Amino acid sequence: MKRLLSVALFAATLAALAASTARASYCGAARFRCLKPACCSPAQCCEMQTCTVMKTCRQVVFEKRQYTCYKTCYERVCVPKTVECVKYVPETCYRDCTYTVCKPVWETRVRTCNYTVCKPVWETRTKNICYTVCKPVWETRTKNICYTVCKPVWETRTKNICYTVMKPVYETRTKNICYTVCKPVYETRTKDIHYTVCKPVWETRTKNVCYTVCKPVYETRTRDIHYTVCKPVWETRTKDICYTVMKPVWETRTKNICYTVMKPVHETRERVCRYTVCKPVWETRTKDVCYTVYKPVKETRYRDVCYTVCKPVHYTKTVKVCSGHWETRDVACCAPAACDPATCKPAACDPVRQCRVWVPEICEKQVQCVKYVRETCTKKVPYTVCKMVPEQRVKTCTYKVCRMVRECREKRIPYTVCKMVPEQRVRTCTYKVCKMVPEQRVKTCTYRVCKMVRENRVKQCTYTVCKMVPEQRVKTCTYRVCKMVRENRVKQCTYTVRKMVRENRVKQCTYRVCKMVPEQRVKTCTYKVCRMVRENRVKQCTYRVCKMVPEQRVKTCTYRVCKMVKQTCTKEVPYKVCKMVKQTCVKRVPYTVSRPVHYTKTIQCVQLVPKKVPYTVTCRVPKVVCKQVPVKVCCPVVRCCEPAACEPAACEPAACN
Repeated sequence: MKRLLSVALFAATLAALAASTARASYCGAARFRCLKPACCSPAQCCEMQTCTVMKTCRQVVFEKRQYTCYKTCYERVCVPKTVECVKYVPETCYRDCTYTVCKPVWETRVRTCNYTVCKPVWETRTKNICYTVCKPVWETRTKNICYTVCKPVWETRTKNICYTVMKPVYETRTKNICYTVCKPVYETRTKDIHYTVCKPVWETRTKNVCYTVCKPVYETRTRDIHYTVCKPVWETRTKDICYTVMKPVWETRTKNICYTVMKPVHETRERVCRYTVCKPVWETRTKDVCYTVYKPVKETRYRDVCYTVCKPVHYTKTVKVCSGHWETRDVACCAPAACDPATCKPAACDPVRQCRVWVPEICEKQVQCVKYVRETCTKKVPYTVCKMVPEQRVKTCTYKVCRMVRECREKRIPYTVCKMVPEQRVRTCTYKVCKMVPEQRVKTCTYRVCKMVRENRVKQCTYTVCKMVPEQRVKTCTYRVCKMVRENRVKQCTYTVRKMVRENRVKQCTYRVCKMVPEQRVKTCTYKVCRMVRENRVKQCTYRVCKMVPEQRVKTCTYRVCKMVKQTCTKEVPYKVCKMVKQTCVKRVPYTVSRPVHYTKTIQCVQLVPKKVPYTVTCRVPKVVCKQVPVKVCCPVVRCCEPAACEPAACEPAACN
């Protein structure tokens, strides 16, 4: 690039030297020394003539050139690094723990329970019912009598007896242990770098002026350009990282464990047993019975009545009559050997005794008898005919109703209750506690820091300065103006920052807790209840109604009455008695021990590796181009004059042609 600039400057210098011999009035088109107007006048010697002359103009043209540059980029490379680590592994150990349990032993016993039952006893009774019968027409009727019978119905019922049992429930709990870990966090940041670029803006202008033409005089100059380069400087640093290690310290402790033993206490109680007895209550009720009575209307009539007359007829009949007489006879009493001499009387032990004996006799005798012989006769008998006119009547009938009234009674039944009384006891238990004591440790960590150090550099730039020497001319000139416009630009630079961020972590530790939870249990007990159910029954009662002559009669009606007779019964009721038997048990209690385990872990460390990256830069290089431009110039035309008029010393031969 320097070579191109030197060639351009050398060409501009040669052009300036070649043009220095021409006069400014003729723009270097013709050269004449000095025309003195002594030989001839200007009107005679010279005439102005316009001619076109090709003028060489130099123009600076910017040519685009591309060249390759290199910039340093930093590439992140992950390098594996081996680190020694320690982790604490929880290890479960077991120890034997002896404890005493009261085990309930249930014993079944039988007790005799007396209870009273009301037993229904049916009694048949009679009552006299007065009723009216109309003679001579008898009508037999039946009616339904509704009565209520209490029928015992045995119902089996169950009741639930609630009792409480202490049940051990093991509950697994977790607790959170918080610890802090420093975690590297890489953050990518960007920053804006502001820089200024001069951008050329070309503007084409024209003007018709009397102008001064400046002759270009090119001068080569150099200037120092100061620029800043960010140079990476790697610095190895060490820092002390304080971290906390939980160091297990085993401490033997003793604690008093208060535990509750359920001690059985037998207590005799009485429970009130309520039962229902159906008690018969007789209630006298009245009801209105609607009945129809036929009123007799009497009418006298005559009819032939055949009647029988018994006439006595006397006759004799032989009858056997049973008769007899008393006789005195000798009868043997007893044997002498059968008598006891000490107790027997001599008068009572006579072998022959005289007794009176009845001797029956059958004899026949004549008896006078009368027999009645029936003889049928006829006679006219007046009779009254009774016409029955129906009449509705109401009578109040009184009757008894047996109503079974339920009566609640109470009886006290003694029973034994095994009551588990909690008794607080204390036992001393030795256990080990793993206490994690925080220990502050310091480790030295070596790391590399890349610092971008700004370095001021100076480069020399050679440029050509064109000095324009003013020359007065007249022309219509088109020219381009180059304005260097400053343009502010921003480029983004990306860099990575590493921060150590503290992260709180939580790990869960699991342990078991034993709780004695009271559990409600229910057992079902079956018992029988006697319930008196009312049953409506109907029986048919037959009675006779007289349509003719009302006649008052009395009939006996049989009915049954239920009496509840109390009867005492005995039954054997089984019940259970709980005895608490002490039993020694051994259980294995788990406990957790933290055991340090050393292991090796490979982590990825990030390093920045410098790398040269080529990139192409396009630059505009100034270049001087010579151009032939036609220019109209006023040139004097010299006419030939007489030789005598010219001075040889003053006139040039070319001018006196």
